[in-house]
Amino acid sequence: MIDLNSDLGEGFGVWALGDDDALLDVVTSANVACGFHAGDPSTMRRVCALAAARGVSVGAQVSYRDLAGFGRRFIDVDPGELADEVLYQVGALDACARAAGTAVAYVKPHGALYNAAVHHEAQAKAVVDGVRAFADLPVLGLPGSRLLAAAEVAGLRAVPEAFADRGYTPEGTLVPRRDPDALLTDTAAIVERALRLAEHGELVAVDGTVLKIDTASLCLHGDTPGAVAHARAVRASLTSAGVDLVAFAQPIRP
Repeated sequence: MIDLNSDLGEGFGVWALGDDDALLDVVTSANVACGFHAGDPSTMRRVCALAAARGVSVGAQVSYRDLAGFGRRFIDVDPGELADEVLYQVGALDACARAAGTAVAYVKPHGALYNAAVHHEAQAKAVVDGVRAFADLPVLGLPGSRLLAAAEVAGLRAVPEAFADRGYTPEGTLVPRRDPDALLTDTAAIVERALRLAEHGELVAVDGTVLKIDTASLCLHGDTPGAVAHARAVRASLTSAGVDLVAFAQPIRP
């Protein structure tokens, strides 16, 4: 049994990114941009409504305040300010979700904030503080990260995830996006990764090292070239292999 999640709602104004409608027919959890790296109120409400109609769980994908950089640049923000910005984003998305008949069920950092919270103690704790200020929601993150450790200390459910379409270092962290091995773009390779993770709890790093990965959720990026085809192939293969696809945090009906 495993959850499939994807980053959605990452358009802004007239600018569109990814096929939210198609991916919501595939995934069980939707990480919805909250307006800081992408997204706007209308996009947030629309994606929440689509998710609610399909029974997909809504998660707040919180980020640094970095629209120009799509949230992929580290910002050395004060931890107190970061906690407040996380609270603000979760609250904004939850308002849109409740207007659409659902509610935020979990939180996941985006981009540079996600990667920073793997090792950055203060920022990891700030993210958790921001979540707790809103509600005791599950936190989705990289196994072994400071983020998940901080969530556990705070009494929140720490949910480990793995990426079907991202390169891994031998240390179990994500290859930086500027590097050539950062993304998997071949559908067969992505499907193979997903099956190995779901069935054996392991994946192969870029240098050939086999890593044991504890994961409850599998991420498929919505902005990867061919994302919809990849996601459909992964879902079909997992289902054929007898893997149940179930959201780790069930959709909330307020």
